[in-house]
Amino acid sequence: MAGTIQGVLQGAAGISDQKQKIDHYKMLLSSIIATNNVQHAKDFIDHMMTDEVPLVASRQLLQIFATDLSKLEPEAHKEVAQYALLQIQHRVVSFEEQVSIIREGLAELFENEEEWSKAAQVLSAIDLDSGIRVLDDTYKLAKCVKIALLYLEDDDAVNAEVFIKKASFLVNNCKDEALNLQYKVCYARILDSKRKFLEAALRYYELSQLEKREIGGRRVDEEELQQALSAAVTCTILAAAGPQRSRVLATLYKDERCSNLTVYHILQKVYLERILRKPEVDAFAEELKPHQKALLPDNSTVLDRAMIEHNLLSASKLYTNISFEELGALLGIGPQKAEKIAARMISEDRMRGSIDQVEGIIHFENDIEELQQWDHQIVSICQALNDVLDSMVKKGMPAAV
Repeated sequence: MAGTIQGVLQGAAGISDQKQKIDHYKMLLSSIIATNNVQHAKDFIDHMMTDEVPLVASRQLLQIFATDLSKLEPEAHKEVAQYALLQIQHRVVSFEEQVSIIREGLAELFENEEEWSKAAQVLSAIDLDSGIRVLDDTYKLAKCVKIALLYLEDDDAVNAEVFIKKASFLVNNCKDEALNLQYKVCYARILDSKRKFLEAALRYYELSQLEKREIGGRRVDEEELQQALSAAVTCTILAAAGPQRSRVLATLYKDERCSNLTVYHILQKVYLERILRKPEVDAFAEELKPHQKALLPDNSTVLDRAMIEHNLLSASKLYTNISFEELGALLGIGPQKAEKIAARMISEDRMRGSIDQVEGIIHFENDIEELQQWDHQIVSICQALNDVLDSMVKKGMPAAV
C-alpha cells in the first residue's frame, strides 16, 4: 500500500454508496493498524479532516480509529495519537467523543511509562463542561480525581489541588461509594503534600475509622486502615505545635489502635509533652515521605521545625523562665533562632509567655496561675455568701442552711 495510500483514500471517497464507502474505509483502517504503519495512519487522519468525507462518516470512522489506537505498538501509538489531536484541534467541537477516547488512551500510555504529569496534562485537556456532550457528575468526578492523583505521583500538589477543588463541587452528587472514598484519600494526600498537616491528619483519621469494608466490589482491609491511622499520627506530629494539635494528639493517643503502630513511641512522648532527643527524631525521620522532610526557606526541614516547636512547648511546661542561650542549647539551635521561634509561637497564641529582650530571658506562663486564681475566686464567693447568711441570722431573718 506504500506509495498508493493517497490513491486508495481517494478511491474510497469516490464510492457513492455510503455503506460501501464506510466498509471500504474500515478495511483500510484495519490494514493500517495491523501493519503498525505510522505514516499511513497520519494520512488517514488527514483524509478524515477533509470535506471529501461527510461528517457522519468521519465521526464513525474516527471513533473506530480512536478505539483501535491501543493495538499499535506504544511508540507508534504515542506518535499517531499526538498527531491526531493536533490535526483535529481546529474541528474539536465536531469530534469531542473521539478526542476524549484518544486522550484517555494516550494518558494510559504515559501512565504505564510513569510519565505522571504528562498523563495528567493529556487528561486535563478533555472538556468536562462541554455543551455538546452530556456528561454526568460521576464521570467528571472520576476524571478530576484521576488527574489529581496523577499529579500527586510527581509531588505536584499545586496542580493536584486545582482538580480536587473541582471535584469537591461534584462529590455530593455522586452515589459511587468507591469513587467517593478515592476522592477522600486524594484530598487527604493533597493536604499532606501542601503541608497542611493538621487538616490532613483529621481526614486520614476519618478514613481510618471506615466501618464499611466492602466498597464498590473491593474490600478495604485492616492494613489500609492502619496506614491511614499511621498517616494521621505522622501528620499530627508534624503539625504546628499549639492547642489544636494537642486536641488531635489526645484523640489519637486515646485510640487503642495506635498502640500497634511503629510511631506509637514518639506519639506518646509528644502527647505527654516530653522533650524529644535527636536519636528519637532521626528514627522517626526514616518513616517520613520526601515532602515531609523538605527544606524550608531558613534551610531547616519540616521535621526540624515541628520538633523544635514541640520541644519549646515542652520546655514551657518545665521552666518558669529560661535564657535564650540555655533555650538554644536545649533545642539544638542558636539563641537568636530560639528567640525568633518563641516570639512567633507566642504571637500566634500557640504558647503562653513573654520575652524580656533586655535580659535575654523568656518567661513562660501556664495554667497553674489561672487555676489558682479560679480557686481564689471560688473561696471569695463562698466567703461572701457565708457573710450574707451570718448577717441574715443575726437580724432574725430565716436562712436556708
